[in-house]
Amino acid sequence: MAEFIPVPPFDLVVFGATGDLSLRKLFPALLHRYLDGQIPPTSRIIGAARTEMDTDAFRKMVHDSRRQFSPDACVDEAKCDEFLKHVEYVTLDATAPAAAWKPMQDLLASGGDKVRVFYLATAPSLFVPIAQRLGETKLATPESRIVLEKPIGRDLASAQAINDGVGQVFDEKRTFRIDHYLGKETVQNLLVLRFANMLIEPVWSRQTIDHVQITVAEEVGVETRADYYDKSGALRDMVQNHIMQLVCLVALESPNSMDADAIRTEKIKVLHALRRIGPNDVALKTVRGQYKAGMIDGKKVPGYADEVGKASRTETFVAIKAEIDNWRWAGVPFYLRTGKRMGMRRSEIVVQFKDTPVPIFGSGVGEPNRLVMRLQPDEGVRLWLNMKEPGPGGLRVKTAPLDLSFAEEFGARYPDAYERLLMDVVRGNLALFMRRDEVHAAWEWADALLAAWDQVGADPKPYTAGSNGPDASAQMLHQDHRAWWDAE
Repeated sequence: MAEFIPVPPFDLVVFGATGDLSLRKLFPALLHRYLDGQIPPTSRIIGAARTEMDTDAFRKMVHDSRRQFSPDACVDEAKCDEFLKHVEYVTLDATAPAAAWKPMQDLLASGGDKVRVFYLATAPSLFVPIAQRLGETKLATPESRIVLEKPIGRDLASAQAINDGVGQVFDEKRTFRIDHYLGKETVQNLLVLRFANMLIEPVWSRQTIDHVQITVAEEVGVETRADYYDKSGALRDMVQNHIMQLVCLVALESPNSMDADAIRTEKIKVLHALRRIGPNDVALKTVRGQYKAGMIDGKKVPGYADEVGKASRTETFVAIKAEIDNWRWAGVPFYLRTGKRMGMRRSEIVVQFKDTPVPIFGSGVGEPNRLVMRLQPDEGVRLWLNMKEPGPGGLRVKTAPLDLSFAEEFGARYPDAYERLLMDVVRGNLALFMRRDEVHAAWEWADALLAAWDQVGADPKPYTAGSNGPDASAQMLHQDHRAWWDAE
């Protein structure tokens, strides 16, 4: 297990501290970093929200949510209670005039010149007002950073407005646009796999790769996010950010170094090379779907329209044939797929290589090599190779994986994405965060597809909850003589 190096002392303010993201992810992540000795004892975590309560009540809320969402986090309850002593709370309406921010000013004034991190676990509509108040109240010091959760807007125009407004207070070097997928071990390991292994990089191109598949499948429905989701849909919620980032890391050229801007500059090149999908292409290159009632894990679940309480044309599933117009990837399709209420929760990248040029063992013997990188639920890497099946008699070929499970190889537990990313914010390391022009380039591509869908006007295709999406998704690959990789 890697050594955990403590970060400098800091004050971290979480706006939207009583929300689902904060209680499920952020506070448990900070607890784990505290238990591993990465958070110095003079650091503070300050929750801020409109809910009227005192610090003791908020500490109990954090304690109870940890027991609910991370029941195995604490072997030593005394250490968990010690962590709570570093947690404070301020009742604050983020849209209130600057005068209402005095309690926050007084609390942070007692922290000296430590690094300040302002984490906005709020609706995007609050990003600019909060940033402006932080500027007006002089809380945004030269050593402070701001963290913006996705989505950054709902289209290019709104993303530009957010970035312009936040940028008036926090320059680009102090703005951390977080996408937790970039903090996952497998995603980071993709860069190491490609650029630290001479075996891999020479075959990472159109010469040997047939196609790439990226799947982000969820078993859950929209649940408490119905109001937000019905205005967004799968493309805005998952493809424009999470999946685009994965595409970039698979396809980018080697950066000159691991410097943040060197990596992000190469990602931008990929986004600019992504071919736009217009109205004439959407029927062949995209599939929109919406789940209907079905069975998941033996339980009947409602359809999307029942969950949102109305008929809707919002897509809960999308499959896309994306193409990158550059020398490395010309002719290599990237098949992207994401959906809710699918048969299995998983996020993975599948790189399928071409068949051998001459089938000396017979036609149809063995399968093409595949490199499968799973992000969740069990992070790891599998390389599927064709091997001789042991035994006497004739030569029989069997496809089997070389398997690297991170949990088995490196220990029962390693830091999750938010743990790593939060510590990188404190350190000021921007490598795993999105640059402004990345956000804009991703929205330009997504906006073109959204406009094409609007122009065509087709309704999402229904699919049964617990399935792998609409049949049209499989047909999209079948017309290219390919198929989705759905092996467990």
